[in-house]
Amino acid sequence: MTNMMEEIQMHFKTELDKYKQVQRDYQKTLRQRQQLEGQLHENIMVKKELDLLKTEDDVFKLIGPVLMKQDLEEAKQNVSKRMEYISSELNQVEELIVTLDKKQDTHREALKKYGHVFQTQMNQS
Repeated sequence: MTNMMEEIQMHFKTELDKYKQVQRDYQKTLRQRQQLEGQLHENIMVKKELDLLKTEDDVFKLIGPVLMKQDLEEAKQNVSKRMEYISSELNQVEELIVTLDKKQDTHREALKKYGHVFQTQMNQS
């Protein structure tokens, strides 16, 4: 009987370790999403500002410690490309969050099952 209890405890611990790892991955992914959302918002604001400019207005880009003059259309294209890239990354992160959410549920259910089996074994002893 104790061998069965030890085996159940071992499975429970293994499942708990997996669950904790998924939780860490989930939290990391949430932070990544938050960072990407911040970057996207920042680029949306830059695009709005660029849209207010006239073609003859000067636009400068910070390259290292130097401000370099940049063509307005080129600046708009760069910001749009950056927004597309960030949006794509954000979609991938959202998909990962859904996947990790499902994994957490699966591990939670397994932990409940092992807990129930362990409790049943304890009651039978």
